[in-house]
Amino acid sequence: MKDVIIRKAVKEDFPAILKLNEAVVEKTSPLNLERLTWLGNISIYHKVAVVDNQVAGFLLVMRSDADYPNDNFAYFGARFSSFLYIDRIVVGSDYFGLKIGTRLYQDLFAYAKEQNIENITCEYNLEPLNLASQAFHNKFGFTELGTQRVANGSKLVSLQVAKV
Repeated sequence: MKDVIIRKAVKEDFPAILKLNEAVVEKTSPLNLERLTWLGNISIYHKVAVVDNQVAGFLLVMRSDADYPNDNFAYFGARFSSFLYIDRIVVGSDYFGLKIGTRLYQDLFAYAKEQNIENITCEYNLEPLNLASQAFHNKFGFTELGTQRVANGSKLVSLQVAKV
């Protein structure tokens, strides 16, 4: 099995992060360098998984007190005083099977525990359905709080929470 290193994202990783995001943009949302830089600046947790000196995946997370105008983030903010919000997790298709998403989430849950944060939140698409994300989040104990339409009504998302 290949070695996977989890570390903080740095600006030199951004071209690879943008390429990974672009490959799955219909499942996440568009991302350019300016937006990635801004998200990185307001995030509490932005890490990459590196395999053979290549960025194989990334995880970008906001804390409940972030200044983040986002409908899904606001949904959780109305329900929890303290939480971590997973903005996006992406793993490159060349690295499937290495448990990179699992390793990133294990690291995130450990971070949340260290910080005494009890709720980790996220959403995934119900329309169009993202079965892989649904199955992945089920493994970590995420449960649905509700649903809402986003992206001018073109997507229906399941709003999820997991207890740490």
